[in-house]
Amino acid sequence: QVQLVETGGGLVQPGGSLRLSCATSGFTGSVYAMGWFRQAPGKEREFVASLTTSGTGTYYADSVKGRFTVSRNLDLQMDNLRPDDTAVYYCAARKLWMPSQSMGDKSKFDYWGQGTQVTVSS
Repeated sequence: QVQLVETGGGLVQPGGSLRLSCATSGFTGSVYAMGWFRQAPGKEREFVASLTTSGTGTYYADSVKGRFTVSRNLDLQMDNLRPDDTAVYYCAARKLWMPSQSMGDKSKFDYWGQGTQVTVSS
């Protein structure tokens, strides 16, 4: 079966950096898009970053632009972390094509990992 496993979370001070990875297995056929989402306590799960696996598009939430970078292998480099970045971070995948305006829509992603905790605190 399809599995997505996130690693790299942890505790970091404000202004610090972390790098998250997402290992995938069990997919048959191609995957169109991969993404990162996060969920803070008491809040909805929100979009962080996504990309098409073909490399044609990379997308970021406004709150992380200029601080987070997602690479082709879906590693998420997070720099200049802030306390409001504290959340459980999930990677997600979608097999079928979707328009670019849907690349931040969590309802369009079919497969999810279990999440990794990121805590930004002094």
